[in-house]
Amino acid sequence: MPLSEREQKLLEQLEQQLNAEDPHFATSMSEAGTSRFSTTRLVAGAVTAAVGLGGLLWGVSQQFIWLGIIGFVIMAAGVYVATGRSKASRGGGTASAGTAKKSSPFMANLEQRWEERRNP
Repeated sequence: MPLSEREQKLLEQLEQQLNAEDPHFATSMSEAGTSRFSTTRLVAGAVTAAVGLGGLLWGVSQQFIWLGIIGFVIMAAGVYVATGRSKASRGGGTASAGTAKKSSPFMANLEQRWEERRNP
């Protein structure tokens, strides 16, 4: 079900306000700001995980428990690398929650209207 014109305008206002108040968060949530899976990281992680699995199996089969543990750690690191998302470094620092604005008049108005609807 498509949004009405009024709802689209409200959504656009919310997006503009979010961009103004917390541009770092807005960028991370936008389509252009999302991080993607990297093929290089996926292949490197899969190879690392396979080597770790091989070390785990060989260590356990030869009764070298310490080698099995090391193989498991390498395998887990490979899975972590393969499933991790690449981060786009854009400079700038991270904004803490304490430095963000508490509320804007627009949001206060929306909250008040929401409460009116919930409590007639």
